[in-house]
Amino acid sequence: MNWTRTMKQGDSGNDVRELQIRVAGWAAASPAKTHVAVDGVFGAGTAAAVKRFQSAYGLTADGVAGPQSHTQLNALEASDGSTAHFNFSEFYSKDGSTFNGGNVGSTQVRENIRRLMYKLEALRKKLGNPPVTINSGFRSISHNRSVGGASNSQHTYGIAADINPSGKTPSQVAEVAKTCGFSGIIKYNTFLHVDSRAEYSYGAQTYYWA
Repeated sequence: MNWTRTMKQGDSGNDVRELQIRVAGWAAASPAKTHVAVDGVFGAGTAAAVKRFQSAYGLTADGVAGPQSHTQLNALEASDGSTAHFNFSEFYSKDGSTFNGGNVGSTQVRENIRRLMYKLEALRKKLGNPPVTINSGFRSISHNRSVGGASNSQHTYGIAADINPSGKTPSQVAEVAKTCGFSGIIKYNTFLHVDSRAEYSYGAQTYYWA
């Protein structure tokens, strides 16, 4: 990302929106049903998330996104638009349809997955940087049906992932995920489901932690 200015509370624009995507996983300091609004307006919630991001990476935690923050943000971005520790292919539908055949178009799925990756980067950092296995990311409608998923599963929009961080129990991961802006968190025996259902018009529009 070519950041062209220092951003602070009160600013607005597409660059602020991109900043919000990249610090979305730093939504709270303790478990809270909240998320960083990706609206292009640098408000108090964005400033608080920037401070947490800065603190986690050893930067001056002033809530102002300047050159040092830009450098660290860019270090998390891969050349294809994915992130440092996650690849788009990890989130492809398991039936070989990549990002096609879902409840939204493939371009939107890819963007939704990109946003999800930044939350997962924050989760990974907070857990101590263990490898994170993506058991399931996007699912085509056909694949979702074949595995018994709900017809409006968050997976079919590319806003959900079933994850298994190495050496961590689902309960341990869930407690940390509750600080990362996820509105859907569901514990299973061997993995954790996370999603951003409350942030999208086609999502479930509510918080669900179980």
